[in-house]
Amino acid sequence: MAALLLHSVNRSAQITTKHCFISHKGTAGRLPAGRSRRGAALVLAGAAAAAVVGFVANAGHFQRAEMASRVIQVAKQDDDILEKCKGFMSLPVTDVKVLQEKKGEMCTRMELLIMETQAEFCRALEKVDGGKFKADRWQRKEGGGGISCVIQDSNVFEKAGVSVSVVFGHLTEEAAKQMKSRGKVLKGKDGKLPFCAMGISSVIHPKNPHVPTVHFNYRYFEIEEEDGSKQWWFGGGTDLTPTYLNEEDAFLFHNTLKEACDKHHPQYYPDFKKWCDRYFYVRHRGETRGIGGIFFDDLDSPSQEEAFSFIRSCTSTVVPCYVPLVYKHRDDAFTAEEKRWQQLRRGRYVEFNLVYDRGVKFGLATPGSRIESILMSLPLTAKWEYTHEPEEGSREAEMLEVLRTPREWL
Repeated sequence: MAALLLHSVNRSAQITTKHCFISHKGTAGRLPAGRSRRGAALVLAGAAAAAVVGFVANAGHFQRAEMASRVIQVAKQDDDILEKCKGFMSLPVTDVKVLQEKKGEMCTRMELLIMETQAEFCRALEKVDGGKFKADRWQRKEGGGGISCVIQDSNVFEKAGVSVSVVFGHLTEEAAKQMKSRGKVLKGKDGKLPFCAMGISSVIHPKNPHVPTVHFNYRYFEIEEEDGSKQWWFGGGTDLTPTYLNEEDAFLFHNTLKEACDKHHPQYYPDFKKWCDRYFYVRHRGETRGIGGIFFDDLDSPSQEEAFSFIRSCTSTVVPCYVPLVYKHRDDAFTAEEKRWQQLRRGRYVEFNLVYDRGVKFGLATPGSRIESILMSLPLTAKWEYTHEPEEGSREAEMLEVLRTPREWL
């Protein structure tokens, strides 16, 4: 399992942490090109202890006190990880001892963050639903595994899934092609590219058509190239798919995301909102999947630490941007016709996920992937009707117009 934790490296110090990584020349959401990595960061355990050799005898009491203090600090950090694990839905994918040994590395920090986010979101949904998530732990023989938490056919949610995965191994030729199609130059040794990928993904399909569907995904990817250098990046986003338009709900959702983005740069929300509208577009229907949110990928600047801080801010929004909407609408009355419209809209959701979604395509192209977890995003029920068009002037027609012409909500 130790092979899971590939070492991260920081961006070049020439990149100032105060500059936005987005180009604003008419192409919102595009990231700069330079992605070279200049070597792996070495973890030198015990180096500090070696440095004290040669101290004079009358300084020995100081040495012992300092080293004892360090031992206490390390023990406290290890206890902190153990304490965090007690609140998770399941033990982390990576062995806790390995996480303690590698606690300063980005792979460890990201895994703990997504485990924490999974637990917080699941418990918030359990409170509103009254049911309990089933935690399904799985392993991937090629390396890694995951924890899929699912509620199905419950009180409020028809199907709700919150999945964490931590996988490692070598990129397949098909997966590498997908990376290269996004402009990444990858040089493997003997055609092999060691990688480590982890993330959290959730899709919530409620029973009541007045409660919207929500999706979020936050992930970290690291690849080791032929010369030992690393490429790393973050990606993710959160988006809302209502069956019926409610502008108050749209405002709360988008404003919560904007507040998180604004902590890092005022241009993040508008650029990532546009990127979301473009990404969640069902091209063969000429419609967006929902009313958007934020979406970004290949985020590797201004620095690894700042990029991770932004991810942490985003994951902190998943409860406040959605759970209030569930409480607001879970007991709303609805008709059979409204339920029918919900099923038709879910059909569009299925079409996007199976045809366009990067995560689904990457998962299906990766040997040993768990198909049940990849397809967890699909609703329990959906419907397709031949040449269906809503009645002019209806609430269904209003929703369709918004999906065909994305709007600004703030």
